[in-house]
Amino acid sequence: MAGEQHLLSTEIVNRGIESSGPDAGSLTFSVRVRRRLPDFVQSVNLKYVKLGYHYLINHGIYLATIPLLVLVFSAEVGSLSRAELWRIIWDSTARYDLATVLAFLGVFVFTLSAYFMSRPRSIYLLDFACYKPSDDFRVTKEQFIEHARKSGKFNEASLEFQKKILESSGIGDETYVPRSIGYPENISTMKEGRAEASMVIFGALDELFEKTRIRPKDVGVLVVNCSIFNPTPSLSAMIINHYKMRGNILSFNLGGMGCSAGIIALDLASDMLQANPNNYAVVVSTEMVGYNWYPGKERSMLIPNCYFRMGCSAVLLSNRRRDYPFAKYRLEHIVRTHKGADDRSFRSIYQEEDSERFKGLKISKDLVEIGGDALKTNITTLGPLVLPISEQILFFSTLIWRLLFGNGANSQTRKPYIPDYKLAFEHFCVHAASKTVLDELQRNLELSEKNLEASRNTLHRFGNTSSSSIWYELAYLEAKDRVKRGDRVWQLAFGSGFKCNSAVWRSMRRIRKPSWNPWLDCLDRYPQQAL
Repeated sequence: MAGEQHLLSTEIVNRGIESSGPDAGSLTFSVRVRRRLPDFVQSVNLKYVKLGYHYLINHGIYLATIPLLVLVFSAEVGSLSRAELWRIIWDSTARYDLATVLAFLGVFVFTLSAYFMSRPRSIYLLDFACYKPSDDFRVTKEQFIEHARKSGKFNEASLEFQKKILESSGIGDETYVPRSIGYPENISTMKEGRAEASMVIFGALDELFEKTRIRPKDVGVLVVNCSIFNPTPSLSAMIINHYKMRGNILSFNLGGMGCSAGIIALDLASDMLQANPNNYAVVVSTEMVGYNWYPGKERSMLIPNCYFRMGCSAVLLSNRRRDYPFAKYRLEHIVRTHKGADDRSFRSIYQEEDSERFKGLKISKDLVEIGGDALKTNITTLGPLVLPISEQILFFSTLIWRLLFGNGANSQTRKPYIPDYKLAFEHFCVHAASKTVLDELQRNLELSEKNLEASRNTLHRFGNTSSSSIWYELAYLEAKDRVKRGDRVWQLAFGSGFKCNSAVWRSMRRIRKPSWNPWLDCLDRYPQQAL
């Protein structure tokens, strides 16, 4: 236990005036002990850095030889006058007949064409939409507890526990939940799930098609991810039926993959676009709150009730070169990390029944530590792809120093160099899981409040919308008119499995304040200093 003290943090919480018992009428406090994320750099494993450098080495031959050839050619040509250069060219070509010259040109054109055709196609993000439910579904934290109380499914201890979680969650008083959570009957039914899915998914897609003027029949690839609710026919089939999409559409439905599934769906859509030229792809990310509602008393399974809220995102991708002038972003990198081989990571978020046979998601007390380990792996793989060469040299030299001289007397006092990811990205969209997770990420990656502004405000305004939260955060940055041409955006998500995934985008143009955006009616209230 003594060796784990550096991973623990303490917090004194004011519990107010005790209403009953021997301490009635007196002010009481409690000490809350939490587990921090591990120090990423102190425990970086060299093999994960190798993974990132492997991607660079694949193209390193071009980076090493092309500048050298250009330099040699420039030095040779620069020493000749124009007349001498033309004379050398004429003397060289005069020795060959017309057939030889034409054959050479044919081979050259063929080689050039083959090179450009074999290059990976650029994946463009034309636009995206985030669903905003009507005010009928909006609740304050007090109303949320009142709905839970009216359902008659929770005792006072469970209600008090959920109230305490909400108070420290970072969630505000304008999030959205299904009205059915206040019903006394069972709401984890196919009927309720389909009703909520239809509302949020069709709401997001209607907005997307209206914004982009793309017909649903023009879409060639459809990827839908929803972790808990997976009916038959699938949600992707429901979308195809509703919009009467074409019969040869490539459709996929991802289930059970947690809050990081949005980037997994994006990766799958990207692969499909690489294999199918001149196509559009739509990626839909959502989660059903009512279907995942837990009515029992197990505290570790009550936590998802407090955080998850209604939401859905729909993203339109294209691999068509003629869409380049209209694209908002270009996909640069996707890095995926899966820790499912480790039993503790595999069971950190686990769906099961409690002792009363109520189904729910059980959250491990070690989740923050497990998530930190997955995040460490992911960012050390991503680093060589995105960090400036100066940061890579400093980080890599520090790592080698610790490997070679880690047992020396100064190993504990020598502070490791933490790469500055602010030099690699202008904007950060970190999955808005909880206030605790965001606090620990900010501390370990040395991010500023400005860097996590979009994540904190998304958590406050919309709650944890699961895999769609990173798109609400990007919508916030666009609504604030902060995305400029050439800016790089890092989307970072993590979820059950345990998985941690990153997507890197580059802005193709300055993104003007959009006319459709879930933040427009409340933008003047954010950022809130209290966050």
